[in-house]
Amino acid sequence: MKKILTAVCLILVIVLNCFALASCGDSNSTETKDSGSAFVPDEGLTYDGSEVEITFYHTMGANLRTVLDKYVAKFNEMYPNIKIVHSQEGGYDDVRDKISTELTVGNQPNIAYCYPDHVALYNLAGSVVTLDSFINSKAEVTKADGSKEVLGFTEAQIADFIDAYYNEGKEFGDGKMYTLPLSKSTEVLYYNKTFFDANNLSVPTTWDELETLCAQILTIDPNCIPLGYDSEANWFITMAEQLKSDYTSAEAGNHFLFDNETNRNFVKRFSEWHQKGYVTTQEIYGAYTSGLFVAQTGTKSYMSIGSSAGATHQRPAATDDGSYPFEVGIATIPQADASNKKVISQGPSLCIFNNASQQEVVASWLFVKYLTSFVEFQAEFGMVSGYVPVLESVAQNPVYAEFINTANGGDNIAALSAKVCLEQKDAYYTSPAFNGSSEARDQVGALLQFCMVEYKNASDKDAMIKKAFEDAVAECEYMS
Repeated sequence: MKKILTAVCLILVIVLNCFALASCGDSNSTETKDSGSAFVPDEGLTYDGSEVEITFYHTMGANLRTVLDKYVAKFNEMYPNIKIVHSQEGGYDDVRDKISTELTVGNQPNIAYCYPDHVALYNLAGSVVTLDSFINSKAEVTKADGSKEVLGFTEAQIADFIDAYYNEGKEFGDGKMYTLPLSKSTEVLYYNKTFFDANNLSVPTTWDELETLCAQILTIDPNCIPLGYDSEANWFITMAEQLKSDYTSAEAGNHFLFDNETNRNFVKRFSEWHQKGYVTTQEIYGAYTSGLFVAQTGTKSYMSIGSSAGATHQRPAATDDGSYPFEVGIATIPQADASNKKVISQGPSLCIFNNASQQEVVASWLFVKYLTSFVEFQAEFGMVSGYVPVLESVAQNPVYAEFINTANGGDNIAALSAKVCLEQKDAYYTSPAFNGSSEARDQVGALLQFCMVEYKNASDKDAMIKKAFEDAVAECEYMS
């Protein structure tokens, strides 16, 4: 129902934009931009020192809002006339749904947390500002102390972004930049290092090794489920990337490409794993599989693939003496091909919305530039949030470097998770973003779950899997 309401809201936006286009004769008004086309700032636009208020929607809890407030104050030392008003709007989907509604009356924020599929949705109304002219701008801005700042990025600042994080902003099919990364997470393999060491087990680097390991673990503990994998959708999409198999495309009329033999084969393989008791997933288990991983009684697992930002949830509760029942190890997830390592990139980016005042737009850019490229903010935000900074140079920040140096599988497990994430920075990927990409993600996750559960009782297993793929594609096409 939420998806239907969101789509209706965006249709209303387009209708309103078209009405504005037909009825407004001011060629400089932002209301005259073609619906469905991104808003492009005027050439040479810069900040003139005007008093402006910038609204920023995000999902930050109290601890992160404290960090943000600290750096808003630092930003205001440079630009005292730019007032930043920020608010937590629930989760990521809550931010998306609120903005989709507000776009219908032109009451959208200036800046928001976003995922690529959110931006693709907003782009139906042409409401997102493309950032290329800002990024490349050589215009100067005068700070409160009289010093100058170049409005755009330097070449060194662009090079400092982790490539996959930065390039996510261009995954919309037209080569334009719509977002900048704020903080990121990925998937990692958590494993019970104490158990592995005691039984001389090796951490798997490939899916073949993982399959063999799961069988071996079951001989040691027949009552366990060796592996828990939190996200069925991530597993499907990552396998397609690792195997260089089609998933989706931003090309109009040719979006949903995931029904192919390669993808059907790995779904069949993982369904067999589930039947053998090797693996469960979040939807099948009914909760995050970290619950199995940290369990001390009943059924347990010895490996868990989940978000790098959730490392503290993968650590067992401390005993009365403050020690932990076992040490946690963290590694890169298994790969299909060592020459084509792929790990998913997740976590919030920032987008800027078109507003009536171009000074609001350029002031929004200055704040987005500050949050995404200021090393000290990236370091502190990363340490508090558990997410990974988006700049390579943060690793050399003394405070953050000390944080990473404390990494271990106990008290400082968040640092260990971040360390692994930084070591695999060249493996990150993102998927094409378009209106319907979110539905594709939902459908491939659902079909993997369905096939894993239904595999045992299916009389014709191949036919069951084939139909699940066909139904998923049909549902994607219907919903988009």
